Amino acid sequence: MRERIGDWISPPRGPESGPVELTQRRVYILPTGTGVLFAGTLVLMLIGSINYNLSLGYGLTFLLAGTGVVTMLHTWRNLAHVQLRPGKSMPVFAGDRARFVVFVSDPGRLTRIGLAVQFAGQQAAFFDLPAAGETAVRIRLPVTRRGVYRPGRFRIFTTYPLGLFYAWANVELDLFCLVYPAPEAGVVPLPEERAGAGQGVVSTRGEEDFAGLRPYHIGDSTRRIAWKAVARSGIFVTKQFAGSAGADLWLDLADTPASLGLEARLSRLARWVIDADACGARYGLRLAGKEIDLGAGEGHRAHCLGALALFQSSERE
Repeated sequence: MRERIGDWISPPRGPESGPVELTQRRVYILPTGTGVLFAGTLVLMLIGSINYNLSLGYGLTFLLAGTGVVTMLHTWRNLAHVQLRPGKSMPVFAGDRARFVVFVSDPGRLTRIGLAVQFAGQQAAFFDLPAAGETAVRIRLPVTRRGVYRPGRFRIFTTYPLGLFYAWANVELDLFCLVYPAPEAGVVPLPEERAGAGQGVVSTRGEEDFAGLRPYHIGDSTRRIAWKAVARSGIFVTKQFAGSAGADLWLDLADTPASLGLEARLSRLARWVIDADACGARYGLRLAGKEIDLGAGEGHRAHCLGALALFQSSERE
């Protein structure tokens, strides 16, 4: 009911980049269940005082009623004029939990106690806000689909100090998170044996100079596993080779089986990108109509995974 009242009085206005100040017209307040019970008790006390002409009853009833009015004012003031702005979010893989940060600040000299931020269907994140200070409220939300995830509106509320009233405001900050495709599980060998991916590009990797061993990663070719070392130590390790032109690797959507469906094919490419980066190889990415040139490193990995996240998505780079 609170959401409906808030939407009726203040319809959704779209993402706001912030800072957003909760002015008087954006803060709503209603009695809680405890508040309703408290009011009912006061009515019964007043009726009893009238019937038995109890002066002490009158005094106690009006004292508690005044306390309730003051409590309502404190609850509203605990939330009014708070400012909010969005923080940055790091990319995650589909199936993980995206981390969002909401910065809440108080431009005045009033310490705010017992505030909470809550997205629909999620647990509330409670916090206190020092006077003239700022607090970073961190919320983790599950994401299931690749692309750009926007959590939408959330509610900031408080019941401080006595829990008799519930003051809240609906806010939609410009929060978003890039969601990579979930990497395919299991062993998925890299397409290292395929050669000639068009325009004379060779996708085989260097096999000339043995460069050492490294821990095994899911997706490594079984032919690169150092089986003798595994037999001696019981730990799976993978051979690394130093090659020049042979270390280049092209990851192409066309190399994935069309029967898998687009999302499963993108998950396989995500697995290849992760494993190629773990191997220290130079690799490029080819999607239908888009090509990311050969490269290596954390930035190149993020670029390739971002392209997979936004491929044929409604939001583009």
